[in-house]
Amino acid sequence: MSADIVIKNAHVFKPDGAVEVANIFITGDKISRIDNSPAAAATVIDGRGKFAVPGFINAHTHASMTLLRSYADDMALMDWLNKYIWPIEDKMNRHDIRAGAELAAVEMIKGGTTTFADMYGPNMEEVAQVVEKSGMRGVLSRCEIFGDEKRLAQNVELFKDWHGKAGGRIKVMFGPHAVYTCPPDYLKKIADTAGKLGAEIHMHMNETLDEINSCVKEHGRRPFEVVAETGLLDLGFLAAHCVHLSDNEIEIMRAKNVRVAHNPGSNMKLASGIAPIPKLLSNGITVGLGTDGASSNNNLDMLEEIRLAAILNKAELLDPLVIPAPEALKMATEYGAAAVGISDIGKLEAGYKADITLFDMSGAEWQPVINPVSLLVYSANAASADTVIVDGKILMEKRELKTLDEEKIIAEFNARVKKLTAK
Repeated sequence: MSADIVIKNAHVFKPDGAVEVANIFITGDKISRIDNSPAAAATVIDGRGKFAVPGFINAHTHASMTLLRSYADDMALMDWLNKYIWPIEDKMNRHDIRAGAELAAVEMIKGGTTTFADMYGPNMEEVAQVVEKSGMRGVLSRCEIFGDEKRLAQNVELFKDWHGKAGGRIKVMFGPHAVYTCPPDYLKKIADTAGKLGAEIHMHMNETLDEINSCVKEHGRRPFEVVAETGLLDLGFLAAHCVHLSDNEIEIMRAKNVRVAHNPGSNMKLASGIAPIPKLLSNGITVGLGTDGASSNNNLDMLEEIRLAAILNKAELLDPLVIPAPEALKMATEYGAAAVGISDIGKLEAGYKADITLFDMSGAEWQPVINPVSLLVYSANAASADTVIVDGKILMEKRELKTLDEEKIIAEFNARVKKLTAK
């Protein structure tokens, strides 16, 4: 049986964590089979010396914050937000948002990322258009903050205009920023609005101790205890960060099937703390990985997050057995898919979407090729990403982007940054 694309003789990361050399057959937008049968297809990709994994899923980012990379670093979260980030974000226009999102798409594709969950300000339709053009998969939300009714209306408009669009590659959520920026009555209004549309929620939760302490002081309860009373947790809830959690909050998360986006790089850089990932996983809570924005990380390199996720809790708990390499890789693939609420991505398996990244194992850092999973997690770098496929369409082949003009995007991006920072 012929296929549209066949990847021949690749090392394939299987859902059970094993690796086998096989052919991956792609028909339309799906993987039709993975086996060693004769390979016939309109397009044949030589997978020898390549490691095939599901495309990485960046479960929490702010794509257009590439505009602010290195703009403000080495400071406390609230100083960073109040003194630098929010003031300059108020000056961004739709052209800035698009330029930032385009550069983010370039960086993510070149690092093997195929899906990203993005929460940001106005003009999110510009990000949606970048998703459509780039061929990536996007889970988009307009950030709601400070009880602003206009922002909520903009998220409604984004949902109606873009949910399910770009051939089904765009999903729209609602994005209440955090408990410390959204009063409970506002959160209830968001829950009511999103619930009527059938939309899910993407929200920052329990990122810093200051956030926890201010919540307890103002509301007499911790953040998840406050949010649990608003109805938001009943809609499908993606919680970014989740660094400081009480046992009761973890029980709320387990009972409500809250999904977590773990951001180890950003949490370390902002000195937010170390999330209790082994405890969450042992409680059956889904944990995906995110980079956060490029102004707090400062890159969109999911392979770096995979490595940090694998080693950070080892150091904290003095236990080399927690978060083994295959588990960390699944946090960026299979678990990441569950975190963003998309059921047919994140695995290399027949019937799943053909969202695939091939890593080139010929580099010095890959030698000797004994355990490709261990090499990818602990040794490789993002520049090893060779070929990226989404929905059965090739977005990058042999490091060459097929849907985006990298040189033009970088030039236009830097022109926008110059104008923005001059303001």
